[in-house]
Amino acid sequence: MDSMNAAMFYRPGQVRFERIQIPQPGPGEILVKIQVATTCGTDIKTYERGHPTIIKKVPSTFGHEFSGDVIEVGEGVTRFQPGMRIGSCNSAPCQECYYCKRGQQNLCEDLLLLNGAYAEYIVVPARLVKTNVYELPAHMSYAEAAVSEPLGTAVHAVRQAGILPGDTVAVLGSGPLGLMLARLAHLRGARVILSGEKTEERERVARNFGVNEFIDILQVKDPAERIQQVKGMTEGKRGVDVAIEAAGFASAWEEAVQMVRKAGKVVFHGGPKAGSTITLDCQLQHYGEHTLIGVYHETPDDYRRGFELLASRMVDGRQFITSTLPLNRLLNAFEMVRRFEGIKFAIDPTRME
Repeated sequence: MDSMNAAMFYRPGQVRFERIQIPQPGPGEILVKIQVATTCGTDIKTYERGHPTIIKKVPSTFGHEFSGDVIEVGEGVTRFQPGMRIGSCNSAPCQECYYCKRGQQNLCEDLLLLNGAYAEYIVVPARLVKTNVYELPAHMSYAEAAVSEPLGTAVHAVRQAGILPGDTVAVLGSGPLGLMLARLAHLRGARVILSGEKTEERERVARNFGVNEFIDILQVKDPAERIQQVKGMTEGKRGVDVAIEAAGFASAWEEAVQMVRKAGKVVFHGGPKAGSTITLDCQLQHYGEHTLIGVYHETPDDYRRGFELLASRMVDGRQFITSTLPLNRLLNAFEMVRRFEGIKFAIDPTRME
C-alpha cells in the first residue's frame, strides 16, 4: 500500500478527506503510523480562518497532536526502531540562533513546525527526532501521549508564572489548556479558581484536578461580576496572586488584569486572532505594579516535563478525552468542542466511516 487517509486543508472552512501518498523518511527521520491525533483549539482556529505559520501553502495536511508506532527509520537513526511506540512534540528549535543560545528556544528564529497529524502516517523530521520524541512506557496509552504537546505549553506558562505554595490562582478558560493549567497550579500548591464554561464533564475533571472554585461564565455573563466574584474569594478581597488567561480572547486578557492584587502577575496564554488589542488602565498598572507576561509555545525541556507528568499520571491525560472518532468525523469533533460537548476528541486516522 502506497497511499493513506488524510484530512486536507484547502482554505478556511474547507477540509477534504482524501487518499494521498505515504511520505518516506530521509536521513535522520522516522516514519510514524499515527494511532491517535487529538483535537486542539489551534486546529479549530486553523480550520476556521487559516494559520500564517502552520499552513503556508494549500492544499495541506494539518493537525499537530499525535502519537503512534515507528514503522521505518531513516539512515543514521539509532535511538528508535520499527515497532516502538512514541509521542512527539510538533516543533524543534534550531539551537543556533540568538534566542536558542539564551535558553529561549520557544522563540527560536528558525523554529521547525510539524504539521499533518490528521493522517495515517507522518514523517518526523531529523531535528525533531533528536530533541522532542520519546518512547511511551508500557502503561501509557496513545491518547495520553498525544496530549503531551499542549501540556508542554501549560508547563511553560506555569514556569513563567512563578506560582508559590499558598498562592491563589485564577485560570480563565475551562477548555483543555485551562484544565491543564489549573492542574499544574494545584500541583504547585495553589488554591485554584477556574472561570469558564461549566459542563458536567468539565466540572468533573476540574474537581479531579484540584480546582477549588468554578465560576460558570454561561451563568455569570457580566465580566465585572465575575471579577468581583473572584476578588471576593481572596483575602481582603484584594485579588488573586496570579491570573492565567487561557481562553484566547482579548476581552479575557482585560478581565484577567482586573482580577489580580497589587504586585500580582498576569500570564497571557491564549492567543487572540491577529490584530486584536486590549485597553489597560494606566493608573491601575502604575500604582498596582502588575507584572504582565506573554507566553508562547514551549521549550524542549517544557515538553519533556509535560511528557513525564503524563507518564507518571500526576496529570492524568485520560481525563481530557471525551471519545474516539474516525478521521472523517473530524469536523464533527470540532463542532462538538465549539458547542462545549466535549473537552478533546481522539481521532483515529486509520478509520473512515
